[in-house]
Amino acid sequence: MRSAFGAVRDFALPPLCPSCRAPLGDGMGLCAECWSKLSFIEPPFCARLGIPFTYDPGPGLLSMQAIADPPAYDRSRAAVRYDDIARTLVHAFKYGDRLDFAPVMGRWMARAGRELLEGADALVPVPLHWRRLWARRFNQSAALAMEISGASGIPVVHDSLKRVRATVQQVGLSKTERAENVQGAFRVSGEGKAGIAGRRLVLVDDVLTSGATVDTCARALLRAGAAHVDVLVFARVVAPARTPI
Repeated sequence: MRSAFGAVRDFALPPLCPSCRAPLGDGMGLCAECWSKLSFIEPPFCARLGIPFTYDPGPGLLSMQAIADPPAYDRSRAAVRYDDIARTLVHAFKYGDRLDFAPVMGRWMARAGRELLEGADALVPVPLHWRRLWARRFNQSAALAMEISGASGIPVVHDSLKRVRATVQQVGLSKTERAENVQGAFRVSGEGKAGIAGRRLVLVDDVLTSGATVDTCARALLRAGAAHVDVLVFARVVAPARTPI
């Protein structure tokens, strides 16, 4: 019955490309045109920040950003650049209740974060404040973490890291303002330390812009005794006119 209902639904409401709304044949991912425009991040990139290089400088080389302003976490990886196609996907997923995008986004993230997931003990989604969670009805980072968990077998720790202070949205803020906005906003609960201490963690979020949010989260996890914190996101902002080395 479920299969028959799905066939009727797909006939009446054919799956559409989340970016351009063109009909999709298999009901998954993007149409061919939007797929060709999506900028996946592949090597060569900064060994620490995952920022793509314009040429291959050799293994293990760090970007100037990683050297000048190293983050609290060890490594970060992203599936795609935060360009127009990725922005459309993220906004529809995050603000348009398109939870059906989570499986394909999560699979792309699991692929991009293979080296981070090897040996990891747990995935930690960046939490929402309870007011924003109530308004949005779901945590997009937790939804992505669940998909990555399904692909990798690594469990998700949901309740150890908490957002204890409501913050304004980071959109439109400068790098300094973003850092100030999330200062002290995250904390590991006393009972949650048991799931954090001594463990290798992968922090999961949807977009990395300045890195202020994940950096603050990583500091809270490390203070609680985490042995190692990496960051895995769906998309990251990459300055198009600058060479990151």
